Amino acid sequence: MNRHRNTAAVLSVLFMGLGQLYNRQLIKGLILVLLEAAALAYFVPNLGTAVWGVATLGENTTRMEKINGLTQQVAGDHSIFLLINGLITLLIFAIFIVIYVMNVKDATKTGAARDRGESPANFRKTLAYVLDRNFPHLLLTLPGLGILFLTIMPILFMILLAFTNYAAPNHIPPAKLVDWVGFETFANLLTMKTWSHTFFGVFAWTLIWAVVATVTTYFGGLLVALLVEQKGVRFKKLWRTIFILPYAIPQLISMLIMKNLFNGQFGPINQYLSYFGLGGLPWLTDPLWAKVTVIVVNMWVGIPVSMVLIMGVLTAIPKDLYEAADVDGASAYQKFRIVTLPFVLFSTAPILITQFAGNINNFNIIFLLTGGDPVNGSYQYAGSTDLLVTWLYKLSLNNNQFNMASAIGIIIFILIASFSIYNYRRTKSFKEEDMIQ
Repeated sequence: MNRHRNTAAVLSVLFMGLGQLYNRQLIKGLILVLLEAAALAYFVPNLGTAVWGVATLGENTTRMEKINGLTQQVAGDHSIFLLINGLITLLIFAIFIVIYVMNVKDATKTGAARDRGESPANFRKTLAYVLDRNFPHLLLTLPGLGILFLTIMPILFMILLAFTNYAAPNHIPPAKLVDWVGFETFANLLTMKTWSHTFFGVFAWTLIWAVVATVTTYFGGLLVALLVEQKGVRFKKLWRTIFILPYAIPQLISMLIMKNLFNGQFGPINQYLSYFGLGGLPWLTDPLWAKVTVIVVNMWVGIPVSMVLIMGVLTAIPKDLYEAADVDGASAYQKFRIVTLPFVLFSTAPILITQFAGNINNFNIIFLLTGGDPVNGSYQYAGSTDLLVTWLYKLSLNNNQFNMASAIGIIIFILIASFSIYNYRRTKSFKEEDMIQ
């Protein structure tokens, strides 16, 4: 009863495309046969080397040897190249396995159709089916491959680096090899005094910064939006335009201007204060004042975003609610607390969570305004205003501490993902969406 089905399945397992050839799908079968032949030509010499490279990260360093009486440099294994090439090969092999499984399923399904007395689809019908029913999947294949090799593969590479000793000065290829060290990097980050003191200090400031920056910009934007939308305010379009300008100007330009304005020696702000005999303030050179400065500047950049968002929400609040509140004799504060604020929070809670997550990784403000400075002598490669993300940047690009930077990147991801998922699922907008579905 299942003769064609079983035969096609066995043949497609033995060699990709044979099941299709058995089912009289010649063009499809030949394409699959050629695909496996090309895969075998690639994997036979490369797959074993890829597995060996990922497992060992190399065995021989670049060294000087005497060859025919002359001292010459002999190239050794480059641990990082072996890891990258191994990852690429293994990902291509995973794609091939998926295609192989699909080939077996396709041959089995067509064989079962033949057992029922149906004719197998020819290549033209198969192509028409793909271009019709599976057209979205066909279009998504290219960006999917791009995400796999340009996003997922670098993330996997970064994660794997955290479990190696890839750091200056002793383990930088090609002069030295990189070794797998397990969780030693994380243990050093959390327990070794020179690293743990920096990590917990920067981590605490990152959380403080994220909370303060999110709260100030969100509620600052809410305040400005409420003031602009008041009934007695004239020239509303002009006020909206003025308040959106800081956001419209490229952030690089804004931060460079702010950096000059807050300069302690020749900055206009300190010069202005000196006219009143107040003296200058160490805006960017004192640890405390530098943190205050980046928060204030972030308000300047971030409040317009929240203002525009909340203005859109305010226009969507039903006027009937305010009319009912007026009938009940509610004051302006009561209308804000009972009607406006709950409605705004309900609509913008997911955006608020996103802003908090974004502020944890707010690289631009810190890097462009202070560069993480002022210098903190008790920190390892970090300044007083460095966030985890800017510290990661310094560790990797400036100091070649790649394994430690990767470990911090993993911690940042766990922190943001855990907070975002937990709080998003607790928001009323998420719960009510589930109820609607």
